[in-house]
Amino acid sequence: MTQHGITLIGGGGHAKVVLDAMREAELLALGFVDDSSSCALSGVLERLGSLDSLDDDARVIVTIGDVGTRRRVLDALGSVRVAGPVIHDSSIVSPSASIGEGAFVGPGAIINADARIGAHAIINSGAIIEHDCRVGENTHIAPGSVLGGGAVVGDDTLVGIGSRVLPGVTLGARVVLGGGAVAIGDVPDDSTAAGVPARVASTTIS
Repeated sequence: MTQHGITLIGGGGHAKVVLDAMREAELLALGFVDDSSSCALSGVLERLGSLDSLDDDARVIVTIGDVGTRRRVLDALGSVRVAGPVIHDSSIVSPSASIGEGAFVGPGAIINADARIGAHAIINSGAIIEHDCRVGENTHIAPGSVLGGGAVVGDDTLVGIGSRVLPGVTLGARVVLGGGAVAIGDVPDDSTAAGVPARVASTTIS
């Protein structure tokens, strides 16, 4: 690929949101790759094939909302260069915050002072990341969620829609915090927690 543009990996609903943000930021989307035959981006953006059709010159961003699928794709990318972050024009990002490569910050999201967002993380529409938070790699902070000041969220974790993590609370790696939950205490690695207050419902032994 000789054009200086970005290839989207994934053609579903989350890809449409990322594509909108790219267009707002005047980033060139060359097309998308997806192993599925039915994609939300079909008819909106050119389909360039499947994941194994990417060449080493491609610049990509993973536009898949599911944390587990994203991780499998990231692990398969090899030497392919990652673009980003992609930040929607309507979001508010403190100049002292940092955002890793391949990350996405959605419309209306707020990232406050000295927050650190890991590579390939999703800070989705309307999410609020308060001061001094740490969000791990490939973590998805779903729409409308709030992380209080100094909260820590580990790698490959999903913070569900409209959930709350109180200041200073740590969610471990590979955690699922259910939609609408309120985490008032730490949640260990490889756990699922839900409710108000959030309680650990299950733990995966890895």
